[in-house]
Amino acid sequence: MQAFILIQTEVGRASAVAAQIAQITGVQSAQDVIGPYDVIARVSADDIAPVTQEIRRVPGITRTLTCDIPEKPKSI
Repeated sequence: MQAFILIQTEVGRASAVAAQIAQITGVQSAQDVIGPYDVIARVSADDIAPVTQEIRRVPGITRTLTCDIPEKPKSI
């Protein structure tokens, strides 16, 4: 499974949070961004829930939203 996790952080913490999240197993990328969310992470794992739980334990995170990426059917 794959998902994008949209993350809001405490003011001024986005860059540090993104760097810490990038080190978590299952996280393909984590980038601080400008907009309603402060960090976007792309996750790939057999089970997204444990990765999301670990991300939520990172200090400075105030809110997360997980957006699953649907698997596309393979061409025949």
